[in-house]
Amino acid sequence: MSTEPRRYSLSGETMGTRYTAVFYAEPPVDEAAINESLFAAVDTVDQQMSTWKADSALNRLNAAAEQQWLPIPEELATVLATALRVGRQSNGAFDIAVGDLVNAWGFGPGEQQPGAAHISASDRQARVPATQALEIDPLRNLARKRSATTLDLSGIAKGFAVDEMARCLDGWGITNYLVGIDGEMRARGVKPGGESWVVAIERPRRGIREVMGVMEISDAAIATSGDYRQWIEVAGRYYSHTMDPARGAPLSNSLAAVTVVAATCMLADAWATALMVLGEKAGPELAQERGMDALFVIHDGEHFRELSVVAGQLQAQIETR
Repeated sequence: MSTEPRRYSLSGETMGTRYTAVFYAEPPVDEAAINESLFAAVDTVDQQMSTWKADSALNRLNAAAEQQWLPIPEELATVLATALRVGRQSNGAFDIAVGDLVNAWGFGPGEQQPGAAHISASDRQARVPATQALEIDPLRNLARKRSATTLDLSGIAKGFAVDEMARCLDGWGITNYLVGIDGEMRARGVKPGGESWVVAIERPRRGIREVMGVMEISDAAIATSGDYRQWIEVAGRYYSHTMDPARGAPLSNSLAAVTVVAATCMLADAWATALMVLGEKAGPELAQERGMDALFVIHDGEHFRELSVVAGQLQAQIETR
């Protein structure tokens, strides 16, 4: 005799923030064992891909000599290969070879605040994108650097960690869930009664946490990139943590945030970053070309404008306060 599904909510600390998992399942459910496996899944990603952990697999690759094939974990190989593919598909807007910029602008482990002289200085040195600097052998889980580069996976690793949480719950036979780390979320199935999962979209204002709207998702993932969560202020000007590979500096466009819905959270995470880098004109154009689902929030003085692309079709713009 079956029982009614019960709602469960699990969470824990990871990557300097928290992971969450909400799911419905028929009892009995071993919550402690499931949460232990969820933590193990996200911790594996953190141990492999963090730039803040000196002994991470990513930092070992960063420190490796050029032209030297280095064995890497399967998970890292998957993320690196995906990052290179999105890099090519976005015409270089998504580039993981920006670790030196992240560190120089004070967003890396050193947390060194750049001065006005550093910001005003024009970096005219030619940059080598990751698609040229890095080679992956996904069949043998090997990687090598063709040229000197410092990789940073902050625009894709968290999304992959969410996918790993989803894989974990799949392994437990759970088929109706919503898992996430911050604004990166992935849903499977529905809530009792057939309702989709509801995800809040945050208003992109610095220092203020409030909901701008919601999205309903099922069997999909969602991720947001914006200029309002991680930033620095130097000489009265704000600089986003997201780097523009073409400029060799933080973003400088009118986008406040980009939210992408995709099949996996790794792809949603990477594409939200790529479209954010492309800006308010090229971003929506590429989203249309690729048939994507994306929401663009654009600075408009003291207010915002919303522009959405649904299944590659541009929707009417909406002004919001």
